[in-house]
Amino acid sequence: MPEAYVSTRYDGREADTPAGADPGSAGTTVPHPLDNAARASLTGPHAHFAERYGRVLRYPVEVSPWLALPDEPAPADWAEIAALAGPGGEVPLLGHRGAVPEGWEITFDVAGVQMADDGVAGAPDPEAVPLGPADVPEILDLVARTQPGPFMPRTIEMGTYLGIRRDGALIAMAGERLHPPGWTEISAVCTDPAFRGEGLATRLILAVAYGIRERGERPFLHTGAGNTGAIRLYESLGFRHRLDTRFFGVRVPAGA
Repeated sequence: MPEAYVSTRYDGREADTPAGADPGSAGTTVPHPLDNAARASLTGPHAHFAERYGRVLRYPVEVSPWLALPDEPAPADWAEIAALAGPGGEVPLLGHRGAVPEGWEITFDVAGVQMADDGVAGAPDPEAVPLGPADVPEILDLVARTQPGPFMPRTIEMGTYLGIRRDGALIAMAGERLHPPGWTEISAVCTDPAFRGEGLATRLILAVAYGIRERGERPFLHTGAGNTGAIRLYESLGFRHRLDTRFFGVRVPAGA
């Protein structure tokens, strides 16, 4: 791989922002951190995870599969992705709402919604226990059976994860994923099918939200736009629709 594309840890400062400059100074427009939550995470509290290719940022693949583009990507940014993935390589993107370059194939495209705290009253749960690296095999098994979204071997490092066990077996979990400044995403909410209907997901969401609020931040989450049952549940807990988003992947042209 050419030196220009070698991964480097990111210091949290945009490439086109001079050191010491105030990104919120007059003449600049500072987007809300949830507008491009993956990028805000990788330039903020999760900067220690960030791998940088030009202006393209990503988590280590064993932590999270998502890449984060600048808010207004230039052709050079797409060239960085092409060099990173290679001809025919598939790349998942999060937070990009614009077009893709001509010749790039969209491999999957799922409409989603982002919902943000609008009075979520978090509460600790006496049955919820912290999960750690030793629990990852059980977590991956539960995720494979319930499909709440991507969970990699090191996703557990992104934040606090809580689980509920019965007879020693992990039957439900939820935790923290993206971490833009002032906000934390609740993710990986899942329950073993044999234990659904007991309100375990609700209890875990509130327990994770409680921890987020205790450190002075606010929770948010994503779900599929067609998942009306989940949306109603989240609204009942105090989350409100903030924006429509998409989860999609692109394939680099074979001749790139």
